Amino acid sequence: VQLQASGGGLVQSGGSLRLSCAVSGRISGRDVRAWFRQAPGKEREFVAAIRWNGDTYYADSVKDRFTVSRDYVKNTVYLQMNSLKPEDTAVYYCAGGPNATPQTVVLPTLYNYWGQGTQVTVSS
Repeated sequence: VQLQASGGGLVQSGGSLRLSCAVSGRISGRDVRAWFRQAPGKEREFVAAIRWNGDTYYADSVKDRFTVSRDYVKNTVYLQMNSLKPEDTAVYYCAGGPNATPQTVVLPTLYNYWGQGTQVTVSS
């Protein structure tokens, strides 16, 4: 299984970006796909996730600004990011793992597969 993230870039504060994560291979029948991010000098943090049944979860810091979705045919997960702020600047990673509960979906240790990361930079 391989995950390929793309779509990062440089954007002004208030702008938008859409990240994509294409997955080759099959993770599990009931899997969860997620986005994490890591800023310089900080730990990797949960951003958003979507389970096999379409349930979505968001970090409080991105709720109402970011939207996670998935295309089952293309086996791709997206992260639409609107109203971007300078504090959203980070390397964004996509991840895939077995089914999760609402409590465990935020844990990086749950995920078996990771993409290579894509840089998002928001200028003020």
